[in-house]
Amino acid sequence: MRPEIKNELDERANGCRIGLLAVTNVTNPKTSEALEKAKSLLEEELRGKYAQIERQELRSLHPMSVYVSYYKKFGYTYHVLQQVESVAKGKKSMSVSGLVNSMFMAEMKNMILTAGHDLAKISGAVSLKVATGQESYVCMNGRETKTIQGDIMITDDESVLSSILRGPDGRTSIDEETEQVLYTIYAPTGIDEKEIISHMDDIESYVRLFSPGSNLELKTVI
Repeated sequence: MRPEIKNELDERANGCRIGLLAVTNVTNPKTSEALEKAKSLLEEELRGKYAQIERQELRSLHPMSVYVSYYKKFGYTYHVLQQVESVAKGKKSMSVSGLVNSMFMAEMKNMILTAGHDLAKISGAVSLKVATGQESYVCMNGRETKTIQGDIMITDDESVLSSILRGPDGRTSIDEETEQVLYTIYAPTGIDEKEIISHMDDIESYVRLFSPGSNLELKTVI
């Protein structure tokens, strides 16, 4: 299923770009030998690059610095920074399922914020918007949250799918029965289109390690 996309971003988005990657005919195994091997190699690569550098230097790397600045503007810290730092210091990255791990791996490799959704659970069009701070939705932890005014969010006809600062919803979360997936990539000003596309290429390549028969339905940057 190719989702209908509505771009309602305006000047308040300050040039934020959104990448959208939809893949169908996927499986979502709990574990995959090929993906685990790729994950181990990536973790080794991250340790080789970042194990000896201080947090301040890691924060200043591109595109990490773009997100650090965005989150700081609202009084938050960028969680991917903590994840990359943790792996660089020797800890293994979390393992959830094939489709989720593919996203986490690309996030750590490229430092680019991504959310994942079960495409079959999405109702109607996917809309890109600037949050008013009045929208509420249930997060993956089961708790209801409100958006933050001026943040970037993605919605469907029913509710919020995700926002940069509050994260993804629980309603459309990926599970063991997911056969269609939509990855949404948030890229504040300072991250160019080529970087977003390369990031989506990485996610797709990871998915194909355990779902070689999957179909690419959408790959675009708005």
